[in-house]
Amino acid sequence: MSMQHTITRSHHRQRLRLLAVMLSWGTGLGMMGSALAQSYPSKPIRWVVVAPAGSSLDVIARAMQDRLKDNLGQPIVIENKPQAGGTLGTNEVAKSAPDGYTWVMSYNGPLSFAPYLYPKLPYQPLKDLQPVMTTTSQPNVIAASAQLPANTMREAVALLKASPGKYNFASVGNGSSSHLTMEYIKAVTHTYAVHIPFNGSPPAVMATMSGETQFITSVPTVISPQVKQGRLKYLAVTSAQRYPLLPDVPTVAESGVPELKNFEALAWNGVLVAAGTPRAVVDRINSALNAALHDAAVKERLKAAGLDPIGGTPEQFAKLIHDESIKWAPIIQRSGARID
Repeated sequence: MSMQHTITRSHHRQRLRLLAVMLSWGTGLGMMGSALAQSYPSKPIRWVVVAPAGSSLDVIARAMQDRLKDNLGQPIVIENKPQAGGTLGTNEVAKSAPDGYTWVMSYNGPLSFAPYLYPKLPYQPLKDLQPVMTTTSQPNVIAASAQLPANTMREAVALLKASPGKYNFASVGNGSSSHLTMEYIKAVTHTYAVHIPFNGSPPAVMATMSGETQFITSVPTVISPQVKQGRLKYLAVTSAQRYPLLPDVPTVAESGVPELKNFEALAWNGVLVAAGTPRAVVDRINSALNAALHDAAVKERLKAAGLDPIGGTPEQFAKLIHDESIKWAPIIQRSGARID
């Protein structure tokens, strides 16, 4: 037998042994993940909600809390961390142990907008976090002060085109969907209005009611009471279809403005864990979240708050984060918004 033949056989045996080791590792990891999922959870779960008590995100988490406890057999401890536009709590979970015992309820701001707003953002959403499930979405409504001489979105755009810089709009914060929805409209219609950011919805709404600002974009539950009192007026909703709770309010796409014919901008949220969490554990959490979200009592509570339950797979949520990031990047860059 030649030396070359002997070496070739030796290399072949080495490759077979390496393949066997790799297969055993894969099998072992799979068994470990499966065993972990079967024992998971064995202690209480901490759920970081990156918004204050009483917010939409908080309502979602508390609506699902008891059903999740029943399904998983462990307490779900909710902790509100709204600081730094939700990036603080999101980063904390990104840096947590990848064991499925720390969740975050986050939203489009920290997940799709933040990479373009924060020059020193300490996490990469789809690298440092594992999406688990989209929870809900809802449109914003665009409203105007009662004194504004425009009653439709078409008339509002005409005002902005006729007098660039004369009008301004309130938002609930720099880099929020409330802010960036109007930046999106400005970008596609080639109009200009001055952005006035406020710290949350109450002062933003007050400023628009008083006429200090002329426009505001926010979630319907914030705007509706003021519209009923005649202090604000609806211009449009930002969803692709009319909002069931406001069926008489047209969509932005229905405004008759050619540049807005395909317009859609939704506020959405979901649950994530640290990257590296075993897939079997991610699947267990996903199953429990979907079951809780589609419980009849939970769905009723969410719909009463104007929230549309979504659910789905980790892959669907990851795609949403990615696609929204691509969509909003040029809008954010055009607006010049930065948060240090």
